[in-house]
Amino acid sequence: MAKNEVNSALAAKKYIVMAEEGEQVLLDKAREQLGLDLKDAELIYTGVGAINIIRTLQHLDREAEIYNIGYAGSANFDLGTWVEVTEVRLNHPNVTYPEPELKLIDESLGAELPLDHDTVRAICYTNTDFVLASDYKDCVFDMELAFIAALGFKHLHALKYVSDNLSLHAYHDLTHGVE
Repeated sequence: MAKNEVNSALAAKKYIVMAEEGEQVLLDKAREQLGLDLKDAELIYTGVGAINIIRTLQHLDREAEIYNIGYAGSANFDLGTWVEVTEVRLNHPNVTYPEPELKLIDESLGAELPLDHDTVRAICYTNTDFVLASDYKDCVFDMELAFIAALGFKHLHALKYVSDNLSLHAYHDLTHGVE
């Protein structure tokens, strides 16, 4: 195969990128609840955090289709809500300079993910640690998407499942730390 043919074959590839193997349950849930059909996509587990993501994905062709599916926290979306991410930003709450804003979806276009059901669309803030509280509303928080986006993939889609509501402190205050 000529070099151009190899590059074309790589560009046509689809990857489902998830942090860890335990998230396979989440992929099955996306297929069942939303009709997500990515049977021709290769599944890649990166591990959590920027270094794991960069090490795992750095050699993928930037033209490949990347589908990041994972868990996220939210200050106000109900648990179990599926969120299609429109934009991702790093979240450093104690800095005053603007963070980069990386667009994933042009809101003037229709849904980009192959889904049978509607999802909520929102911004995702990526953190290097768990977010336990936030004043940000109508968004989700994760630990990987901004780092995936920073690698420069041209066809990046993200679907997040709200698994916690950033109320861990309130929960422990209410239960006195007893679960």
